[in-house]
Amino acid sequence: MKSYLLILLISLPMVLSGQNTAVGTSEKLVFTASYSMSGLLTDLAQVEMETSEVKTSTNTLLRLKCTGRTYRKWDHFFKINDLYESYVSPSSLKPYLYKKEINEGAYYKFMQYKYNYKSNSVNSLTTKRRKDGTFWDVKKDLSLGANTNDVVSTIYRIRNLDIHKAAVGSSDTFNVLFDNKVNAVTITLLGKETISTNIGEKECYKLSISISNSDVLKGNNSNLLWLTADENKIPVYAKFKVAVGSGELRIQSASGLKH
Repeated sequence: MKSYLLILLISLPMVLSGQNTAVGTSEKLVFTASYSMSGLLTDLAQVEMETSEVKTSTNTLLRLKCTGRTYRKWDHFFKINDLYESYVSPSSLKPYLYKKEINEGAYYKFMQYKYNYKSNSVNSLTTKRRKDGTFWDVKKDLSLGANTNDVVSTIYRIRNLDIHKAAVGSSDTFNVLFDNKVNAVTITLLGKETISTNIGEKECYKLSISISNSDVLKGNNSNLLWLTADENKIPVYAKFKVAVGSGELRIQSASGLKH
């Protein structure tokens, strides 16, 4: 699925906690993704968000893996098999490597970011497939601004905002590198709301999402995210509006939570 799970007004900021306090090393969240172009919401795909520990020769990293796959009955219509993953510091969620592989119908695209914090740069690799089945690569070196993250690590960093200390209307903005372009993603606290989910009744923080200078998300207060109002702050429900329709993400199961 294309990344619609990503911001409005800026008042008092919701400050990021210094350490990762919300996300564990064996978490798995499963969602149903629904989409509507004509007012009828249809369940199209399953989205999974998983974390795992990865040891390298010099370090231990946290792998943040997000996948989106159409349910089998829709594959003949338009098959989606997408992967997004980020390898980050387990304590700060600072990213070191990001990969994205998009398989949607006949469309294929692979992207990789290697972060170099000594030179404040990102080595970007993009691979695309031509109509004849051959591939070509595009390599770029991008400047890395302060606190710039990829889309996957940003989702998990949002969960480490000190939302419990924030007043309604407070917001925070993240610099997100997506398709070699940096966008400002702003999260605004709209309040608390208790909603019914497949994992029970949950008191949640209700957040609005907007992206500056982007055509991905449409409409003010149309793109919303509900995080559980507990120490895990897991996403349980999301609504989004795009140019050609609208959709929802609804949680189906949650396991391996940190708290």
